[in-house]
Amino acid sequence: MNTVKIDGKMIAQTLREEIKEAVQKKTTKKTPGLAVILVGEDPASKIYVRNKRKMCDAVGFYSEQYTLPADSSESEVMHLVEDLNQNPKIDGILVQLPLPKHIESRRVLDTVSPEKDVDGFHYLNVGKLVANRPGFVSCTPKGIIELLDRSNIEIAGKNAVVVGRSDIVGKPIALLLLHRNATVTICHSKTKDLETICRQADILVAAIGRAQFITKNMVKPGATVIDVGINRLPDGRLVGDVDYEPVSKIVGAITPVPGGVGPMTIAMLLSNTLQSAKWAEKNRTKK
Repeated sequence: MNTVKIDGKMIAQTLREEIKEAVQKKTTKKTPGLAVILVGEDPASKIYVRNKRKMCDAVGFYSEQYTLPADSSESEVMHLVEDLNQNPKIDGILVQLPLPKHIESRRVLDTVSPEKDVDGFHYLNVGKLVANRPGFVSCTPKGIIELLDRSNIEIAGKNAVVVGRSDIVGKPIALLLLHRNATVTICHSKTKDLETICRQADILVAAIGRAQFITKNMVKPGATVIDVGINRLPDGRLVGDVDYEPVSKIVGAITPVPGGVGPMTIAMLLSNTLQSAKWAEKNRTKK
């Protein structure tokens, strides 16, 4: 079978070029602005934050970074968020996770103004997603839909199975697929006969954080497989939640790891920030 490898790296690059062109053409009067808050010295988080700022610069966004000590109090982080809520230069606020254990992430994320919640984590934006109303959608699920659309993979009428029910990926991608008229099944650790359910999927989304968990016998020949997982094996290799090599030989399309879903997350963060700037300008015009 001629399997299509869905190149998230290339699609993300195309998206960034489109966003950069929109900034250059002044689709908003002000330059979109993103603020990133990093608490502590987690090495992976520092890399993620550096990459996000680098991408902001590449597309012409204004960006600010706030690095707070690991022993910062929850109230200090929340006060910073509240200040950024009022800052007219900032259209999007991103609080890099994970936060130190003494800080309750949900309280901090709920402090972010829904109008600047470009991560799509605020409960009001989650509610808008459920109601299928305009709002910010979590970046990874939004990126998955973009991958499917730009790869000309039909969603409407398809059987979609989502393995994983996290608030960040599993639940929102299930809702997005449902809104696009797929028939959606959500599977999790308590699901019985998971293998049979997965084999019924025309679109299979693996988002459980278990290395190479989805094997060839769990996948329908010709299906589209979206692998959200990023796992490091003892030998240092990065792999997804899907056993890529054998699965890729029978499916119609599949995302690799790395280079599939991952690059789309930052691209969608930029997309949401640009949208936030447009909405803010529109609201100012109405006043």
